Formats: sequence, structure tokens, C-alpha cells
Amino acid sequence: MGKFLKLFRQTLIYGVATILPRIISVILVRIHTDKDVISEVSEFGTLSLIFSYIILFNVILSYGLETSFFRFYNKEKNKKDVLNTAAVSIIITSILFASLFSVFKINISDFTGIGTSYLTIIVYILVADALTVIPFAYLRLKGSAIRYSFIKIVNVLTYFSLNIFFLILLKDLSVSGGVLKMIYIENFQVAYIFIANLIASVMSLLLILPFYFKINYKPNFKLLKKMLVYGFPILISGLAFTINETFDKILLDFLLPESIAKAQIGMYAACYKLAIFMTLFSTAYKLAIEPFFFSEADKKESKKNYAMVLETFVIIGSSILVLVVVSLDILKQIFIGDTEYWQAMYIVPIILFANFCLGIYQNLSVWYKVSDNTKFAAYISSAGAIITLLMNIILIPRYSFLGSAIATLLAYFTMAFLSYLLSKKYFPIPYNSSKIMFYIIVSVSLSSISFYGFRENLLVGFLCILLMNLVILLNEKKRIMKLFKLIR
Repeated sequence: MGKFLKLFRQTLIYGVATILPRIISVILVRIHTDKDVISEVSEFGTLSLIFSYIILFNVILSYGLETSFFRFYNKEKNKKDVLNTAAVSIIITSILFASLFSVFKINISDFTGIGTSYLTIIVYILVADALTVIPFAYLRLKGSAIRYSFIKIVNVLTYFSLNIFFLILLKDLSVSGGVLKMIYIENFQVAYIFIANLIASVMSLLLILPFYFKINYKPNFKLLKKMLVYGFPILISGLAFTINETFDKILLDFLLPESIAKAQIGMYAACYKLAIFMTLFSTAYKLAIEPFFFSEADKKESKKNYAMVLETFVIIGSSILVLVVVSLDILKQIFIGDTEYWQAMYIVPIILFANFCLGIYQNLSVWYKVSDNTKFAAYISSAGAIITLLMNIILIPRYSFLGSAIATLLAYFTMAFLSYLLSKKYFPIPYNSSKIMFYIIVSVSLSSISFYGFRENLLVGFLCILLMNLVILLNEKKRIMKLFKLIR
């Protein structure tokens, strides 16, 4: 049980680095959707669309190397060799990417519809972020959760502070003249957001830069080949996953009439952000458990422990789902002030449950990672991507962003279900399936009753929260008491 307590503590530390950035990102939505900052919903839609493309290139630039690094660092005897090889690889590919961009900048601009000036800033952001992938992975592997969290927090606070400065303060400050007047440009808000992102990314790179002074720049190319082979399915999986995560906004842009597309994307993207309260829990949990998965791989009780990890995730996630759904109409007033965006609120419970399913899938993915069957990551994510594309294409013309929400849920649910079925065949783990399904059904039922049946009825909402947690308490009494004893 001590190992689970350690996992819990790690989750809390990583959670700080995860929760704060996510909460701040929601606060920034409140700022970005303010009419005095970004006056049109369509402009916010354009901003969201550009960030969708950024996510795609982020995946390409990391090309599954992080997961490969985790695997081979635990597997190979010469761990320094793994570290050096991974670090040199990410440097070379980052330089290559920047070089290719300079050659094909205009072509990329034509394809994405993003101006070349924006693209230049974005490329710098992508390269800076890529160069932090292996150093951050190394910190996680070594259990340096505090240092990892510190750098992540500095990054997000820098980004947040610069957003406040550029978007709220600079206009008034520029009246005094001097340098500030030279910096201020009218109707430059979107560019300011990307400049703030670039400065924050460079700040993170500078803080983690000592890592690159400690490594030996002599890669093992035989090892690199093995790492790339292992990581290639992860890359394919990542690209497929990116389709699941971002292509809804891209397809909304392509499939809706031009006159309404950007505004619909803006509404959808703003309300989608409220699902972050499930995402941040899943992400924090994932950051802690991934190194744990690999460290447990060769131990006798590993499969039992993997089952326990998923079960714990579902229990906590069920409680969070009900709590957030009940609170949505309060949260929208706090984080999305402009009522024009509220037209998309009815899709938020769907997206919340979709992200819950994604978190379940991430926990289930342990079987193909520790058994070196990463090809299944590509198969499963590709299946999800196909569903995302097909369902968006079918549903968007008729249902707009509701179709995108449904497509997202179907994709993530299918991925979780497929991973479960394949694990039973190739790497059987003794999951308590009946208990997991019980918690999912109860949490989804209570959430639906509260939001779609008795929306804004706080008494019903409170009773749903109370009932969910009462169910957990009655079923997990022994586990909770054991945990409290360990903490004391």
C-alpha cells in the first residue's frame, strides 16, 4: 500500500503543475472572450483554430520519443546512453523542422490559412517546447516532481502575466509614451497572445537548459533506431489522437458555412474549456502513473496493482463528473462572461464524460506499453480518429458543434472499450469490470438528471452530489479507512 501512497503524493505534486495551468487557461478564456479584448466571437474562433494546428505540430515534433525514453531507460543497462541518444535526437529534429519551415513557409501558410508572421512566432514556440520534452521526461522519471512543477508553473504564470499586460494594461500604459507606446499596436490582440506564449516557452527552456550541459553528445544510433521503431506507433497514435482532440474545430471550419463557422468554433471552444475540470484530474493522474507503470512491469503483483490504479481513477473521476456537471451554470458565469458563448453550454456534460472515457483509456493503455505492443496504440487511436472524422462529417452539417461533441464522446468511449478488449486477449489484467461499470453508470445517470432534467435546481444538484459520494463511501469504506491510517 506504501507504493500507492507514494503514487497519491506524486499525483498531488504533479496536480499543482497541472491544475494551475488549466485553471489559468480557463481564466484566460474569460479574458479572451471579453468584448473589450477580443470583440467578436469569430475572432476567438480563429484563435482556437490556430491553437488546434499548434497541437498537431507539437505531436509531430515529439514523435513518440518521450514514451520511448521511459521504456528504454528502464530496460537498458546503459541509462546514460539512452539519455544522450534521446536528447541529441530531439535537438536534431528540432533544427531540421525549423529549417524545413523556412523553405516551405508560404506553402504552410496557404494550407493552414495562417499568416506567415503568425507562423514564424508559432514555429519558435514549437521548437522551444520540443527541446523541453526529454528534460521534462527525465525529471518525471527521476521523481523530481517539485522541480518539474516549478518550471511548469513559471511557464504558465509568465504566459498569464503577459496576457494581462498585453491585452489589458498596455493600451492605457502606452498613453504615457516611450517604449510602451512603441510596443502597443491597435487590433493586435491575437498576435500578442502568441508573443506571450513564445516568451513563456523560451523561459521554460532557459530554466531547463542546464540539462543540455550535462549530457554527452555522442548518440548511439543503433539504440536510436530501436527507440524510433518503438516510438513510431506512438507517433501514429499521437497523430490519430490529435485528430480526436483538435479536428472537430478544423472540420467545423470546413463543413459549416463561412459566414457562421468561426463564431460557432468560438462558442464551442469557449464552452469546451469547462470540461477542463475533468481533464486536469486525468492529466495529473497520468503524469504520476506512467513512470509507475514501467517501474512495476517486472514485479509479481504488477497486474493487480494496475487494476487497482484504474479502479481508483474511476471512483474519483465519477465523483468529479457529478460535482462539475452540477456546478456548470455557476462556472459559466465565472469563466465565460459574454452570454453569446453560452449557446454551446448544453454540450459540456457530453465533453466532460468524453474526457472521463479518455482518462480511462489512458489508464488501460498500460498493457501495450509495458508489453512492448505499442503498435496497438496506433490501431486504437486510429479507430478513434476514423470515428471522429466520420461522425463529424456526418453530424456537423446537421447539428453543428453538438455533432462534434457526440463524435468526441463516441471516439473516446470506443478507444477505452477497444483497449479493454485487447488487453484481455494479449495482457490480461484482473480489472473489476462490474464495479467500474457501476460507478460510470451511476455518475452519468446522476449528471444527466441534474443537468438535463433539473438544470439550475441547486437542491437536486446537491442531492446528486451527496448520493454519488454516499455510494462511494459505502462501497469503499475499507479502502478509505486504510488510506487514512497510512496518511496518519
